[in-house]
Amino acid sequence: MWTLSTEYQKALGRKIAFHRKRRGLSQKEFAGLLGRSEAWVSQVERGVRRIDRMTVLEKVAEVLEVPIAELAAEAPIVASVVEGEAPGASRLRLVLSAAHSLKAVLGEKNASPDVPALGAEVDHAWSLTHQGNYADLAELLEKLVPRLESAIRSVPEVDRLELFRLLAIMYHTCSGALANLGEPEAAWIAVDRAVVAAERANDPLLMAAGEFRLAIVFLGARRFEQAAQASGSAADALRPLTESGQVEAVALRGALTLQRAVAAARLNLAAEAYGFLRDARAMAEQVGDGRNDYNTEFGPTNVGLHEVSVAVDLGDAGVALRAAPAVDASGLSAERQTRFQIDMARAYAQRRQVGDAVSALLRARELSPEMVRSLPMVKQLVADLLTMSQPPSEELRSLAGELGVHEVRTGT
Repeated sequence: MWTLSTEYQKALGRKIAFHRKRRGLSQKEFAGLLGRSEAWVSQVERGVRRIDRMTVLEKVAEVLEVPIAELAAEAPIVASVVEGEAPGASRLRLVLSAAHSLKAVLGEKNASPDVPALGAEVDHAWSLTHQGNYADLAELLEKLVPRLESAIRSVPEVDRLELFRLLAIMYHTCSGALANLGEPEAAWIAVDRAVVAAERANDPLLMAAGEFRLAIVFLGARRFEQAAQASGSAADALRPLTESGQVEAVALRGALTLQRAVAAARLNLAAEAYGFLRDARAMAEQVGDGRNDYNTEFGPTNVGLHEVSVAVDLGDAGVALRAAPAVDASGLSAERQTRFQIDMARAYAQRRQVGDAVSALLRARELSPEMVRSLPMVKQLVADLLTMSQPPSEELRSLAGELGVHEVRTGT
């Protein structure tokens, strides 16, 4: 990925607008040829939105019938340098790397594992994940994973279903934490193990919850088509259960539909994204607030948060900022509240309201400092804010220093 300075962004936008008009295209017509939204074109031409992939710039040049060199010449670069990593990230990776199942197969068997106690520890693991307390989560899982693997192999086959269910949920916690720490490859491994354990637990809804986690991992890895496929196929598979009125299935299908909306937005499919949001809103009304089925936090409030997120992804900052005041996220986890504040910061940045964007990021950092330090999206956003600020505020400089983000200019 390459990132343009504010000056270059504006110059590029002016060039694109000039050549678009030269071809006699309206913004709507130009957007259609690119497979983008009209709002995206407007923001690019005003220098508000970056073109951060060479393949996209090549498509723009092709439609405008100009050489790529005319648009891409001498672009300054803003670099994000990561200094260290969040506490818990390396330890969680090591938890996944150890041969716990092999050791359990070959080790001594405990004929009477304390299943309720193991269940309480799994619940605690989820609370740590939702709090963004990844260092304590890693410490817990270092002990819990081998105990669960051993417990499964210490009881008769008929008694293993509940333990496999706990194992699946435990791997969900690991995946959720790793995704929030910007570790999609490791999170993918954890999800895969969770789905296998859920199948062995004979729990289809828990398998669907694994697909929900997988969609989140794909989104974090920028594999948007895979995220759409994972969430869409699982949501479709759940249809018979939701039609029977099973509320947990409705909640899971709703959560998956929200991931479909996000994936569509990041693929610049605005009509599909907003359509999925409407579907999710209808399901949320069936479920109601105050539930947390399979740790998805699905309900009307979470749909409201995703309305903001989807609008930002589509470049509709005005829509996002108008929707945000109606959302009271205080009843959701610190993790969800943090993502909401990051989305708010992105919306403010699209409007070039740097001070408001920095304030939102500081609120996010207060809620979950490890998550803010780890997400590549946040580092890129801070880099963008640096280029918008002449000069940057002391708060922004301090935040950039904390995240290891520095402005570097190359070219002549």
